[in-house]
Amino acid sequence: MNQFNGVGNLVADPELKGQNNNVVNFRVAIQRAFKNKQTGEYESDFLTCVAFGKTAEIIANNFSKGQKIGITGSVQTGSYENKEGNRVFTTDIAVNQVTFVERKQQNNQSQKQNNQSQTQKPANDNPFANANGPIDIQDDDLPF
Repeated sequence: MNQFNGVGNLVADPELKGQNNNVVNFRVAIQRAFKNKQTGEYESDFLTCVAFGKTAEIIANNFSKGQKIGITGSVQTGSYENKEGNRVFTTDIAVNQVTFVERKQQNNQSQKQNNQSQTQKPANDNPFANANGPIDIQDDDLPF
């Protein structure tokens, strides 16, 4: 089975291309689950992705640089000859499904402002409720 699932940040704004604006190529930076022993920092892999049709439109119209995106697809390899005549090998993710991991920044900022201006009482039956609005969870706190 050839299936890829990942969550990462868009490296640049995706842009529709093709004859009918039905193809989008984009790159996603996906953080590794472990730190580099020498630097103590997390490293990222930068994956080239391609999507077609409605999936391409959804990505181009709803995602922007820096935003988290969940992608599901398959790994595809290929090759081409560059201008110098050398064979270049490629590995891409052919995306067939996307997941909205976070809201766009505009919506996120206005939501934070609304939450700060409104006092919310936690529900007694919800042990995870927070009187000050949403709970701030960092990427390092997530198990994936």
